[in-house]
Amino acid sequence: MNRYRLVHVTEFQYDGVVSESYNELHLRPRQDDGQSCLSFRLTTEPAASTSYHVDYFGNWVHRFNVSGQHSHLHIEADSVVLVHQPNVLPEKSLSLAEFDAMAEELDEYYDLLAPSQYAPHVELLRDIVKGAEQDSEGSLAGFVRAATDRTKAAFRYEKGATHVHSSILDSLASGAGVCQDFAHILLAVVRMRGVPARYVSGYLVPRRAAEGGSNLEEVIGGQASHAWVEVFLPGSGWIGMDPTLGRTVGLQHVRVAYGRDYGDVPPVRGTYKGHAGQQLSVDVRVRPALDDEGTEHLERTAAAPPRPRIEEPQQQQQQQQQQ
Repeated sequence: MNRYRLVHVTEFQYDGVVSESYNELHLRPRQDDGQSCLSFRLTTEPAASTSYHVDYFGNWVHRFNVSGQHSHLHIEADSVVLVHQPNVLPEKSLSLAEFDAMAEELDEYYDLLAPSQYAPHVELLRDIVKGAEQDSEGSLAGFVRAATDRTKAAFRYEKGATHVHSSILDSLASGAGVCQDFAHILLAVVRMRGVPARYVSGYLVPRRAAEGGSNLEEVIGGQASHAWVEVFLPGSGWIGMDPTLGRTVGLQHVRVAYGRDYGDVPPVRGTYKGHAGQQLSVDVRVRPALDDEGTEHLERTAAAPPRPRIEEPQQQQQQQQQQ
């Protein structure tokens, strides 16, 4: 088990004054058998009162509004998380033929088998599906491993190659993408073969931090939010696969939210009114948690008084991509 202190800071700077900012967050790490969220604190500037609920997938969703005029928005989520050893991809599993015979039993995972907005089923991925079958040696686990390997090999990691609303069609056209795109491609590949899979939003802890070192080495996605995939294998449960790294997930992966694709679980999503443009910056700081951190649960925000509204507002969107 590894315990981490995570501070996720999202900053929107506007080149003018805006108002009526409505925001939805997926920033609180999950609490389940594989991971414990020991503490969580959310603060905003301008200060605002928050509400929260647990959604269909069991994710914590926070919402807050800033009604007054403002020229910046600062969102800070501070968490302490205990990560347990995740399930590993088994050496032996059902054969693909045995798995295919279970199709009716997987109907309960329909939402995680169907094509989605960001991960459509397209013929351009058929070669990866067929190639993974050939490399699988006839086993379901072998197919999942080969699909992950082939996804990583077929595309290059390149920041800026896609944008927050990109589907896999953009990565297929350019041959490049970020972790969000790699996850969507693997989702589509395994779903096209009939394997239930879900998108995972979270963090990739730099290796030296995971090992308790004092210096952080640069890792893909390590200083921002990260994304990967979990596939369902009968008899083994949900297995995490990281196609950006080309391997199974481990104690470096901190899970925040599950969904059909990115559209269900963006870290920060919102709208505001005003004619101003925006500039987004994201910073994630992570280190091993100290012995006295995470001993109590925190949910804290401060309320701010309302301010006058802007005349003739124009609605704009703000959203964070996963790198």
